Amino acid sequence: MSVRKAQAAETRAALLEAARQQFVERGYLNTKITDITAAAGRATGSFYAHFADKDELLRALLDDVRSQARDQVVAEVHPRDHDLADRDQLHAHIGASWQAMRDHLPVTIAVFESIVAEGPRSGRAWQRLVADTDVLRDHLDYLREQHRPLPGDPALLAPAMGAMLSLLSYALLTTDHPAHPDTEVVDTLTDLLLHGLTGPTSPTAPASLTEPAAPAA
Repeated sequence: MSVRKAQAAETRAALLEAARQQFVERGYLNTKITDITAAAGRATGSFYAHFADKDELLRALLDDVRSQARDQVVAEVHPRDHDLADRDQLHAHIGASWQAMRDHLPVTIAVFESIVAEGPRSGRAWQRLVADTDVLRDHLDYLREQHRPLPGDPALLAPAMGAMLSLLSYALLTTDHPAHPDTEVVDTLTDLLLHGLTGPTSPTAPASLTEPAAPAA
């Protein structure tokens, strides 16, 4: 790597780290680009050499969150069948997402605030949920392809699961003394989603996700 490229990479990393610090201290909406460059010890013009605006910087930070969650799931348990009706697999996905949102709390805060700032008519909240839950949607699509019954369309189920995670993470992880530890949160979310996905257990209930349905004729 040339000296110029190395310096550019160092500046980009410094800007990203400064943004994390400022988002925690000031909040996303109250953080100005000049706050970020000052905290990074860089000239204001250097910001625009790497990012078009604050939102593009946030998308770069969000990529780090997704990468961590994906890598952790793969490291723990990620067989080819992607069976989210299996508690261990579902727990791994929820746990990885929760840990990533904790480790990247500035991004959790910034994403929530940026969506709210766009207003209710922008459609930004839905767009973000759809984009951020594409992996979950792929896994749910796989179950549907295997003729496993689902409580709804994967295109709606995945964002619904993501919405539950994102709002709860913002509410709990920004609290100085949360009443519930991470282990309890992940276990509770896992069981709530698991039983929601497998459906009622009464004798007259339809087959659950754990019981393959007969293929359509």
